[in-house]
Amino acid sequence: MSFNTDHKEWLVIVNPNAGNGKGKKDWEKISAFLKNKALPFAVKFTEKKGHAIHFTIEGIISGYRKIITVGGDGTLNEVVNGVFLSKVCPTTDISLALIPVGTGNDWGRMFGIPLDYEKAISIICENKLMLHDAGLVSFFEGSEKKMRYFINIAGLGFESVVVKRTNYQKDRGHGGKLIYFYNLLMSLISYKNTKAEIIIDGEKIQADVFSLNVGNGRYCGGGMRQTPRALPDDGLLDVTIINGMGKFEIIRNLKILYDGTILQHPKIDGYKCKNIKVSSESVMYAEADGESLGQTPVEFSIIPEGLNIVYGTKIIP
Repeated sequence: MSFNTDHKEWLVIVNPNAGNGKGKKDWEKISAFLKNKALPFAVKFTEKKGHAIHFTIEGIISGYRKIITVGGDGTLNEVVNGVFLSKVCPTTDISLALIPVGTGNDWGRMFGIPLDYEKAISIICENKLMLHDAGLVSFFEGSEKKMRYFINIAGLGFESVVVKRTNYQKDRGHGGKLIYFYNLLMSLISYKNTKAEIIIDGEKIQADVFSLNVGNGRYCGGGMRQTPRALPDDGLLDVTIINGMGKFEIIRNLKILYDGTILQHPKIDGYKCKNIKVSSESVMYAEADGESLGQTPVEFSIIPEGLNIVYGTKIIP
């Protein structure tokens, strides 16, 4: 079977619910900017979870090789998964761009992609491309093993509890920039550390895990810097493990989650690796790019130079 790969158009995948409804409310303004820049495009609007994966696969089969996500980190994650699941062409044949509309916009923050729609579209018009690593996480839902690709940051433990609570509220129309921080504080009340065995590139450690983050990117949760030294194109995952800290100690040190100094704390360990496996005494739940997943045992691995992305500015190592 042959496919039309001559599309000059961008496929624009819009999440109308992103940013507490901004995707829908601001689409007319965004589309006007696209037209003013003479950027040819076709558009699809998502209606439910998983829709952006479906539209991405469908678009690539139809011949599209340039995709713009209008939404937040979760919508971008679905598009990334669609790129890897399509199997029609090498993933690096696809160019991915972002017009940020979500509440977190953590991935775009790393590449200087502004919240101003016109400026974000100007960056797309410049079409500066770089090869970006991707992550792959395997996890379990009951006895069934599943996999999910991610572009920014995945996590286990406390992080996933906060994400799950936040996503539950977003699905019911409650959003805003402070919702993640609010849920972080509320989740601390009942959360307990979990004893885990962690294998990092074959080296085994034991930890009393508060949270574990695995990143290609540096920001999550609307500006938190849990993996502050991560690089998106070094072929390595950055891992941050908060080990043996109680909730009151976490509260006293909240600022280090945001100011980039997290790895200076004596109870927080940082690693660079290609593979990490985690099993735990009691269940730990996972998340990737702010999307709630299943449970341990979990394995994270790296796909070097797996994606072609449009960027504004690059991180300097």
